Amino acid sequence: MGRSFKIVVFMLTLGCPGIAQNSDSLKYISLDPYDFHLQYLREDSALLIDAREFFEYRRSRIHGATLISPSKGFEVVADTLNRETSLLIYCYNGGRSARALEFFYDNGFRKLYNLEGGIVAWRKDGFPVERKRIKRMK
Repeated sequence: MGRSFKIVVFMLTLGCPGIAQNSDSLKYISLDPYDFHLQYLREDSALLIDAREFFEYRRSRIHGATLISPSKGFEVVADTLNRETSLLIYCYNGGRSARALEFFYDNGFRKLYNLEGGIVAWRKDGFPVERKRIKRMK
């Protein structure tokens, strides 16, 4: 057996991403800030969702983002959205948005995008954030 064949077999046994991966196992697409921004601009009907808590959202957020806090639940929102809507979701560093995307996938949404590294990566790559303080509606 050649060396390259052994490497491919080894990678397949480890479940290496991108090799022999069933497309049904991919629930959402994680994008770096640049590609995430391009995807948002590319989509005709897209919803940009901030999956952080209100105190985080009020300090800084991506322009045009709608806050849907995990503590308030995604169930109410999922029932009001068209399943064909593209959802672009971010949080602080990627953990909560991944859980949100899993929820939306399990509820029939298929056009799902995650901001890899969250708003931390967004700012690090030089993309702007809104910093105007907002008040909580009662």
